[in-house]
Amino acid sequence: MKRLFIWLGFALIGIGIGAYSALAMSGLLPGDRRTGGPIEVNGWHGDFAMGSAEASPYFRARIARHGLLALANTEAVYFTRLTDDSGRAFTEDCTYRISGAKMPARWWSVTLYNESNFLPSNTDDALSFDASRAGDGPWSAIISPQRPSGAEGWISSKAGGDFDLTFRLYVPDDGVLESPVEMINAPRVERLECGGDPA
Repeated sequence: MKRLFIWLGFALIGIGIGAYSALAMSGLLPGDRRTGGPIEVNGWHGDFAMGSAEASPYFRARIARHGLLALANTEAVYFTRLTDDSGRAFTEDCTYRISGAKMPARWWSVTLYNESNFLPSNTDDALSFDASRAGDGPWSAIISPQRPSGAEGWISSKAGGDFDLTFRLYVPDDGVLESPVEMINAPRVERLECGGDPA
């Protein structure tokens, strides 16, 4: 009887470890907002398996969990970011400047999502910034809960809470999938002030 309880205990421990690892790999643990991957470019994290047949079942579950309808990587590549250039988590109480240059893709966008991985519930109509407003040269936009005066570009963080950013390259140029670090000059995100105090 003692041996039976020992085996039963080991079985329950194994089931618990297996269930935890499956939930962790699938992004189903409370508070898990990671959708990035092994590719890191200027603080942005991506995984080119997103939307491809090579994606593991766990990775597909993670993407489904976060509500992403991923295209094939020849059509779009995705990068996410949870922190500014100084490594501090994004929060709607702060103001940031996101800046970049021409991207190696037919079109690109940066979109803000709240802590639940949904678009924030506000009526500002300013939840993303894209190639159509950036032009062909250097560009910048302000991320803040109120529209800044004089800023050419604005991404509203109102009702975003502890938000994150998703950077997408649509129809990336030849070579991007093979050499992303060399070819993608991913946007910088600088914290300007927080709660009225300078960064």
